Amino acid sequence: MVDGKYFVIDAHCHIYPDRIALKAERATENFYHYNGFGDGTVGMLLREGKKAGIDRFIVQSVATTPHQVSGINRFIADTVKNGSGVFIGLGTLHPDSEDQKRDVDEILALGLHGVKLHPDIQNFKIDDYRCLKIYELCEQAGLPILMHTGDSRYDNSNPNRLLPVLEIYTDLIVVGAHFGGWSIWEEASKKLCDLKNLYVDCSSSFAWLGNDEVKRIIARYGTDRVLFGTDYPLGSPAEELSRFLSLGYSDDENRRMLSENAQSVFRIEQG
Repeated sequence: MVDGKYFVIDAHCHIYPDRIALKAERATENFYHYNGFGDGTVGMLLREGKKAGIDRFIVQSVATTPHQVSGINRFIADTVKNGSGVFIGLGTLHPDSEDQKRDVDEILALGLHGVKLHPDIQNFKIDDYRCLKIYELCEQAGLPILMHTGDSRYDNSNPNRLLPVLEIYTDLIVVGAHFGGWSIWEEASKKLCDLKNLYVDCSSSFAWLGNDEVKRIIARYGTDRVLFGTDYPLGSPAEELSRFLSLGYSDDENRRMLSENAQSVFRIEQG
């Protein structure tokens, strides 16, 4: 709880088993040419997040090969189970899996609240035909997708790829990470803001954008469609939360973005 009045959910946290956490974090840093904050372990997320005043954490990881899917989903589910109620888990899927329905059924059986996809790291285009079954199954199951979106270096997850997907799968809820377009924030927010089944999070954006730019982007989407997220271990929970609060939104707007929107999207009960 922040300032005694804001219940906070960090809607974008990456975690890894301790034995590979630092290696995985370093690989992500190299991919983005950015020095991250943490080591990717569950312990550090919990320690630093609680210190910052964050109450709950939506945790995820991504499968870079199909055979990793089940193991990652079980790791996330075990972390949730052992987390004393502070973690909400998202599963992962891979477009090259031989049985997408089996994978989605496992996510549901494990009690996970959605799916995380990272088109750039998983090496697929959002509108690739291989992904259509994922969208169909997630739409049917009511599983929202937290998706990495945007990168000026690639054309896997940019607005031209996302728009047709969300126009076809109108009952599928997608949270576009990084305000819908990392490194192409302005372009993405202008092109995507009218998609009613798209929410966005603010993760990995503050380091590149000034407050005026952030507020202009949020205004396009509306405060009822923005989720707070740190992108731990790349982002520091304390620094990301401090920067968010410096934007100067009203109490009601802060409550929506800091927790209520995430609760609605991912069907999370407070407490």
